[in-house]
Amino acid sequence: MTHPLTLHPDRLFPADPATRAIARDLYAGVKGLPIISPHGHTDPAWFAYDRPFDDPASLLIVPDHYVYRMLMSQGVPLDALGVATVDGSPTEADPRTIWRIFAAHYHLFRGTPSRLWLDWVFAEVFGIDVRLEAATADHYYDVIDAALTTDTFRPRALFEQFGIEVIATTESPLDPLDHHRAIRASGWGGRVVTAYRPDPVVDPDAPGFADHVRRFGATAGIDVTDYAGYLAAHRFHRARFREAGATSTDHGHPSAATADLPTDDAAALYRRVLEGPSAAEAELFRAQMLTEMATMSVADGMVMQLHPAVHRSHNDAVRRRFGSDKGDDIPLPGAFVAALKPLLDRHGNDPRLTLILFTLDESVYSRELAPLAGHYPALRLGPPWWFHDSPEGMRRFREATTETAGFGNTVGFNDDTRAFLSIPARHDVARRMDCGFLARLVAEHRLERDEAAELARALSYDLVKQAYRL
Repeated sequence: MTHPLTLHPDRLFPADPATRAIARDLYAGVKGLPIISPHGHTDPAWFAYDRPFDDPASLLIVPDHYVYRMLMSQGVPLDALGVATVDGSPTEADPRTIWRIFAAHYHLFRGTPSRLWLDWVFAEVFGIDVRLEAATADHYYDVIDAALTTDTFRPRALFEQFGIEVIATTESPLDPLDHHRAIRASGWGGRVVTAYRPDPVVDPDAPGFADHVRRFGATAGIDVTDYAGYLAAHRFHRARFREAGATSTDHGHPSAATADLPTDDAAALYRRVLEGPSAAEAELFRAQMLTEMATMSVADGMVMQLHPAVHRSHNDAVRRRFGSDKGDDIPLPGAFVAALKPLLDRHGNDPRLTLILFTLDESVYSRELAPLAGHYPALRLGPPWWFHDSPEGMRRFREATTETAGFGNTVGFNDDTRAFLSIPARHDVARRMDCGFLARLVAEHRLERDEAAELARALSYDLVKQAYRL
């Protein structure tokens, strides 16, 4: 027996009928707005060469750590899901077998945002009207596999179908940006930009750091054996990224620590970092570089994003066999007030800087982040991120930050995903949740209906374009 797959038109709206009616009305005004995706990890090669996606498993399961971290937690090994190994040793290669494993375990996603996103993709993108389970696994596979052979399911066609106005990918300074050049040379009208992620040449704990720094200098044609040359190489590569459309930088540091050392001290620290730093010296260098990046952003206008306080690749056995970013990043406590003070003392009052802050520690929303963003002109709050990119996470974020920071010190929504087909689903969830939050304010006579409509548009579209200078 199969079960129907239906997407209720009032999903995620408040249960109270009067408030739900307001949310429904607000949502009607924003549901069709174009999507601005200012930070994410889709592959620019998809849009550069517009090749068909290979199969349902490689598109929807193998690259999605939201999916396989849940399956792994229930004893499904990554080998069985076709995740590539570091040493090239074989894993499951049959996409239909991978899909059947996923379908048999789909019940694990009940109540999770992944279920919301995937059901949206199945129903809205592929037109499937029965629920995914073991009995329907092959039906799903056949429908999706057949669709992927058609031109309407190529990357550029989906980009346009989804109503994406602009999407940002994320690349290292070591990336030649050939795919972005190919997009521009192709004559296609879709706007795909890059973002500058300097972590491999900023974090002394990154594998291969010293070699990365040498390549970083060589590709810029700059001697990076001294600190002045190293900073000059950053300015070179930032300019190269801006030529490829970048308007932002992104920094994934272990903490939000910043520093503002005298030039001679910073130069001496850089020499020690190249030789092999202590843990304290590595942290101080990362802290110094956040302030240096802010200084460069004041000069060149690139928006900074800070995604701190995550224990990356927590599972050593998984990291050794499958590499990093395999669903085993774990949140750490966040601290911003003291950590950001050196940077803010230099640039916090300068409106030329926009520093967007993210956290996985919800306890700092009302205690630290909202008060900081509600005061410093340079600061904005990024939307709920990673584990909190969920209906309840979005609700908690608005409830904890709005009273102190308002709406204007936030930056709307970004999907921060490599799962391309989930992008419109994620934006739809965010728009529904924001409309529900605004509807409650209207129902409680804390906001007028016309103000709520303006805010719904701002949260869905205007704020993100403004914050990311798109």
